[in-house]
Amino acid sequence: MVWKYRKMLKSVVLFACVLWTVSCHNHAMSQPPMGWEQLPEILGRIEAPVFPNREFDITDFGADGDGRTKCTEAFEKAVGACHLAGGGRVVVPEGVFLTGPIHLRSNVCLHVSKGATILFSDRFEDYLPPVLIRWEGRECYNLSPLIYANGCRNIAVTGKGTLDGQGEKWWSWRRGPGEPYRKSNEQNAQWAQENVPVEKRVQGKKDFHWCPTFISPVKCQNVLIEGLTIIDGPFWNVHPLYCENVTVRNLIIKNHGPNGDGCNPDSCRDVLIEDCYFDTGDDCIAIKSGRNTDGRRVNIPSENIVVRRCEMKDGHGGVVMGSEMSGGVRNVFVEDCTMDSPNLDRALRIKTNSVRGGFVENVYMRNVSIGQVGDAVLRINFYYGEKDTGQFPPRVRNINMENVTSKKSTYGLRIQAYERAPATDIRIENCSFQNVAKPNVLEGVEDVRFNNVRINEELFNKTINPGSKG
Repeated sequence: MVWKYRKMLKSVVLFACVLWTVSCHNHAMSQPPMGWEQLPEILGRIEAPVFPNREFDITDFGADGDGRTKCTEAFEKAVGACHLAGGGRVVVPEGVFLTGPIHLRSNVCLHVSKGATILFSDRFEDYLPPVLIRWEGRECYNLSPLIYANGCRNIAVTGKGTLDGQGEKWWSWRRGPGEPYRKSNEQNAQWAQENVPVEKRVQGKKDFHWCPTFISPVKCQNVLIEGLTIIDGPFWNVHPLYCENVTVRNLIIKNHGPNGDGCNPDSCRDVLIEDCYFDTGDDCIAIKSGRNTDGRRVNIPSENIVVRRCEMKDGHGGVVMGSEMSGGVRNVFVEDCTMDSPNLDRALRIKTNSVRGGFVENVYMRNVSIGQVGDAVLRINFYYGEKDTGQFPPRVRNINMENVTSKKSTYGLRIQAYERAPATDIRIENCSFQNVAKPNVLEGVEDVRFNNVRINEELFNKTINPGSKG
């Protein structure tokens, strides 16, 4: 009898072990991928749009490539005909084509051929009436971007040609007497704070002195911007807003004007930025999601942003999150990039404050080669702009750098967060930062882990928590 009970007990235990093993396996299989494991799934959703094999040459619609004849109407007619036909390519042949803003429509690819330049007008009046945009994180109506689309599917701007924004004339206008640009920002901030309906927030007047953005698709799906040389934009160069499935590829962007950011995905999802060259007067790539009250009202994060094989020269930062990040940023992947200039301030940068709020989480950088940066390889700053004067302390967590090398910088890590809301889970692994002039700054941090990190001649293998020294 005892033998019988023992045999039954053994069977029960064996069966329980099998159930436990199956349960653990199913649980493991149901867990979402983490870290770099997410990348294939994200890239699998990002597909460049494909267009019907139809071409609409703008010269057939009256355009003249002499650089003096304004071709705005010809572009409009060509885009309209392409759209009505069911889609295709609007082709810009060799020549210099002067135009006002170009508004794309669904299923239209604007193709700028090699040897072709689209020269955008520097006349304020040509960019009226105002259209819906987000200006430094707040919605309003402003001068039309040079290339614009709203609510479209399957759009593209491609080719080996050049887009010339004639920025110098816009920058001079922006710097006009009486600081009109600053007054415009104050007005827009007031509208947002008072929750004025967006349709009543109308800028686009001469006394506001806001420059238009260069390329700005708004609320679009399936966007491709590829192959072009983009020079001297009046303001931000590539600014997708509220878009999904965006590919930015093989661009050369040169712009040393004020706020000459290279590419700024803004409250976008599934974005691929690859094989681009940035030489800018501001951030090379800046990931954004709205500012302050207005950003929290819209509440759309930027997420699943992939940056790979890009080259960064001058700029305030290589890959940046903020400062307009009130809607949050998550899942940013940066790999196989090169950064090198005495006029490039930081490699990876997060800038925010307690007025902006929001979050940045799950940022991964690997296999990045840095010649030199002026400030820091990793810079996290909770005291940007308004500093600590608000009621919305930001959350920054899970920031990772792996196989990143730097030959010269002032700091390796320069992190200044809040003690009450620390930057947490920061992991630096298998990195080498040489010719670093000053020690790391680690203020308001929690769980900073160094694994096989060499800074100058010192090897770091340690974890830093509150109360410990960096």
